[in-house]
Amino acid sequence: MIQVNNVTLRFGKQTLFENVNLKFTSGNCYGLIGANGAGKSTFLKLLTGELETTSGEIIISKGERVSILKQDHYAYDEQKVLDVVIMGNEKLYSIMKEKEELYSHETFSEADGYRLADLEAEFMDLDGWNAESDAAMLLSNLGIGEEYHQKLMKEIPMKMRVKVLLASSLFGNPDILLLDEPTNSLDLEAISWLEEFLINFTNTVIVVSHDRYFLNKVCTHIVDIDYGKIKIYIGNYDFWYQSSQLALKQMKEANKKKEEKIKELQDFIARFSANASKSKQATSRKKMLDKIVLDEIVPSSRKYPFIDFKIEKPAGKEILQVENLVKEVDGKRVLNKISFTVLKGDKIALVSDSDLAKTTLLNVLAGVEKFDKGQVLFGKTIVPSYLPQDNSTYFEKDQTIMEWIGQYYKIDDETLLRGFLGRMLFSGEDVFKKVSVLSGGEKARCMLSKCMLEAPNFLLLDEPTNHLDLESITSLNKGLENFQGELIMTSRDHELNQTVANRIIEILPDGTIKDRRLTFDEYYQTK
Repeated sequence: MIQVNNVTLRFGKQTLFENVNLKFTSGNCYGLIGANGAGKSTFLKLLTGELETTSGEIIISKGERVSILKQDHYAYDEQKVLDVVIMGNEKLYSIMKEKEELYSHETFSEADGYRLADLEAEFMDLDGWNAESDAAMLLSNLGIGEEYHQKLMKEIPMKMRVKVLLASSLFGNPDILLLDEPTNSLDLEAISWLEEFLINFTNTVIVVSHDRYFLNKVCTHIVDIDYGKIKIYIGNYDFWYQSSQLALKQMKEANKKKEEKIKELQDFIARFSANASKSKQATSRKKMLDKIVLDEIVPSSRKYPFIDFKIEKPAGKEILQVENLVKEVDGKRVLNKISFTVLKGDKIALVSDSDLAKTTLLNVLAGVEKFDKGQVLFGKTIVPSYLPQDNSTYFEKDQTIMEWIGQYYKIDDETLLRGFLGRMLFSGEDVFKKVSVLSGGEKARCMLSKCMLEAPNFLLLDEPTNHLDLESITSLNKGLENFQGELIMTSRDHELNQTVANRIIEILPDGTIKDRRLTFDEYYQTK
């Protein structure tokens, strides 16, 4: 159990949160949510002791082991993959290394013997005899085969390192599990396995994630950081969202009724306060007026950008035809005689175990990369817009946001442009920030702004939710649901795929495709 008592955290004059009182108990999974900068990762650091509170205390039940998903993918370069997983239980790993060192002695002292006896007892208590098999099982469940288990971390791909660190955090049945964006870079199978693991996990979990489907699947509670406070709500993300919206609506409606009553009382008092026969009633109305208190509606730190892809020119009957497309990358054929036709109304989710294959196809369709053989034929009426996964080349010039976005908006109307940027959460002096210093989320919103201003009737989107917070993802989801054109997208966001796509094209390991007209959930159930 974790007890948070009257915790306040300040950085200089800024108060991140104040007088927080919470209790995290065993058997529950808590989804930690809040706007970017609200303090989600900072709160996790408080729980691990990496940061100290300004005031108040955090109490963890005696003897409980806390495990956290590590973010430094280079910290274990010289360690074997299997060892890194076991290192998730620091006590067990240290016992194993000390045993190994003692058994390497050519001669044993009496002290060595006593020490080994103690170590063996602790080793057994910690289920040490099953450590290697348990670690291997975790790795295999996350899609890392035995051929990688004895390799050094620096010898395996970055996406595998992410999985190894996740396995390390899960290893050894920790009492408290803290996970910061655990689904990042995971494939569908690994995410599905992690969901089941957490659903069946009997201890305490606190998880930060921008994946709404994941939060809905695993969370029993939502921990909301907003208004400088942290509150716990029972239920998953959807239940929290609907409840919070309903509560805000009810508060506004209650205030509206109170305001109407206040105006009615004020009008009566103004009309009759000087009238002797009505003076008692006017005095009574004044007392009633003094008792009416409006509920304080504090501005939320959450802000939702306005994402709406307006079509300037409707598409004709011919959208896109791909015929026998072939593309090799570094001598390997990643696209192998691919053929498909995009029809009116198609919103296609592109899926594959190979990120390279998905990105390569989108780059080819967008004209960013040349293909080796085949044809890519867009209809004459098609106005495409491409949002690449790697947008770094778009932000190399020394430009302000206003100057940058001006490249894609031909009308010289600063007021209109600033209004548009304001709806994309770039308000006031923000529009004069240099694009080279923007955060990942700000650059993502810039790229979405560019796409909207191009007024496309066909969208190509490669992981469009990358770097976006939950609020921006929600707005993007609605914008793509309402989009009247056609699109091809790749995304790890389950809910986005399910609510937007009506067709699934899967790129298989041999570079060919399987093209099916079904929902993402229907596809997911076949995996």
